[in-house]
Amino acid sequence: MREGRLLVGWGTATTTYPVFRAPASARVRLMPDGTAEVETAASDMGPGTYTSMTQVAADALGLSPKAVSFRLGRSDFPPTPPHGGSMTMASVGSAVQAACLAARDQAVGRAIADDRSALRGASAESVEVRDGRLSLRDDRSRGHSYAELVALGAGQPIEAEASSAGGDERQRYSMHAFGAVFAEVVVDPDLGMVRVRRAVGAYGAGRIVNPRLAHSQCIGGMVGGIGMALMEQTVLDPRDGRPVNASMADYLVPVNLDIGALDALFVEEHDPYVNPLGVKGLGEIALVGMAPAIANAVFHATGRRVRDLPIRIENLL
Repeated sequence: MREGRLLVGWGTATTTYPVFRAPASARVRLMPDGTAEVETAASDMGPGTYTSMTQVAADALGLSPKAVSFRLGRSDFPPTPPHGGSMTMASVGSAVQAACLAARDQAVGRAIADDRSALRGASAESVEVRDGRLSLRDDRSRGHSYAELVALGAGQPIEAEASSAGGDERQRYSMHAFGAVFAEVVVDPDLGMVRVRRAVGAYGAGRIVNPRLAHSQCIGGMVGGIGMALMEQTVLDPRDGRPVNASMADYLVPVNLDIGALDALFVEEHDPYVNPLGVKGLGEIALVGMAPAIANAVFHATGRRVRDLPIRIENLL
């Protein structure tokens, strides 16, 4: 296809990335004022760990996110795996959920055992937690807030710590995120320059905890895929094996002017086997499909099948 003197190509590719999960731990305290403190030694290098973990904790505790204080990044907090491999939510999120459920169960246990409680003698299965208040499912007038239950324990916070490591599910099931990527490129036939005009990715990534953060993270992965396809290459000195382009001045990465219209969407998917949250990683799944989609679009535009990355000007002249 042509647009004036420029060549236009369309390309598509499938994408898949395994679901990883590593052992992780978290600690939660229900405080006298009815709020919750959650601690775990995770990190947040940009995908929104603070926000998404707060959501997981709030959902498990039956609290508003505003009532949850999530803290991370200290070595004296419960241990977690490194931030990588698209496994933070599957690993740390599962631990946060487990710790919060344990704290909630403690609160329920106190509510049905304390002689001063309005829920004294009720079964744990008959108690629900909503908006920071424990009550009977069939009689919401009977109940206590978290703050009132802490007060029943002389004001000492209700604290729980839990770990999540998974079992043998990886030996019994194949666990992957999947996707399809579509890209349009324009190629200058005289200069061999390639520009990605637009791209869209559709991903099946399990439960999406925060759609806005997930969309942002996938756009970031797609940008990384453009870098993989067209720019990024480590050049080694044959004399000593050291990189000769080991600076941001010499190692090319995409910048805003290199990026066209990108969009990401999610296919609704429920996977009960991957982890308690049913989540799959988002960083790499959005990255790995972009380069082949771009390479296919370049082939469509030019007839040149380039099988080494990055696709350079000299490959197309």
